[in-house]
Amino acid sequence: MARVALVTGGSRGIGAAISVALKAAGYKVAANYAGNDEAAQKFKAETGIPVYKWSVADYDACAAGIAKVEADLGPVEVLVNNAGITRDAMFHKITPQQWREVIDTNLSGVFNMTHPLWTGMRDRKFGRVITISSINGQKGQMGQANYSAAKAGDIGFTKALAQEGARAGITVNVVAPGYIATDMVMAVPEKVREAIISQIPVGRLGTPEEIARCVVFLASDEAGFISGSTISANGGQYML
Repeated sequence: MARVALVTGGSRGIGAAISVALKAAGYKVAANYAGNDEAAQKFKAETGIPVYKWSVADYDACAAGIAKVEADLGPVEVLVNNAGITRDAMFHKITPQQWREVIDTNLSGVFNMTHPLWTGMRDRKFGRVITISSINGQKGQMGQANYSAAKAGDIGFTKALAQEGARAGITVNVVAPGYIATDMVMAVPEKVREAIISQIPVGRLGTPEEIARCVVFLASDEAGFISGSTISANGGQYML
């Protein structure tokens, strides 16, 4: 029987590529999204992947959404925490609301999604929790104190939870993308994009599909000995 994978922010950008790649690898995939109904329905029509709407920043909404997915598809065995937002501002201008919104989605959202699934994974003695962090959670980025803090927190969360899940057959890992050719990055002025690319040793932006392949590997049985790890998929821009 095919395993069930749930991808947050799974109908656009990197998340959409992850959803499609997991389906191609034989998983039954559910794609969560927060607000863009038109994009979600287009994605569903094009891929056949069911979509489910809720905010990962709301714990009760996550628990209810997960229950609906499991009623439709079966127990979720692979969770991909991909949903994320930015509210960029230099620190002296950042507002408490901008801080809270990013922390609530990008960090608390990982807890809100993982916690309701954890007991079931423990009981079944199998699980995969894969969180999409960022190069800026590893090295920091000016104008992104909120985003960098949240994405660094995702890595710390993963290292701690990996130790708890190990004996229960659950692996917990991170993929930390560098600059990827998503709509958001491609929308920045060309000169800014060229400046970004000049800092990447491989000389180009990454693709969403390259991040998706990392996720598919970490979700697989073959990756069962990898836990608490971070795959840095950034073209050599930042090395640990």
